[in-house]
Amino acid sequence: MSDHPILVGFDGTDAAHRAVEFAGSRAEAIGCPVHIAYILEWSPYSFLSAQELEERHQRRTEELSRAEATLSPALDILRKRDIPVTYEVRYGHSGELMCQIAQEKQASQIVIGRKGGSGLGARLLGSLALTLVQAAPLPVTVVP
Repeated sequence: MSDHPILVGFDGTDAAHRAVEFAGSRAEAIGCPVHIAYILEWSPYSFLSAQELEERHQRRTEELSRAEATLSPALDILRKRDIPVTYEVRYGHSGELMCQIAQEKQASQIVIGRKGGSGLGARLLGSLALTLVQAAPLPVTVVP
């Protein structure tokens, strides 16, 4: 049994659900918890008017609510398997935050789903996968 969780990057896509399933199987095998991180891309480096700030705050509130609802099925998958699971929703750059959360939680590994993208590297793995493979302080599993 290990107290070091498997960190799963989640965004509600089919790829993310496959990552949760994979992480659940690994967690059962090694007897550890799972921590799910839902990262909402957001840059703090914008100069906004008071009205734009209010609109942004309202959008953030709506995004957080949607994120919580999107996470629910993934949490249910793990809870039905009696796997201890925690989660969080954060704003920022996905790659940086996944590395930061991994260190904060003392995760044993990071698991993400492969979605693809526009460039050759992104089509092979995905931009988040490429970032994590290069920058993560621990093993990264990319689930096809």
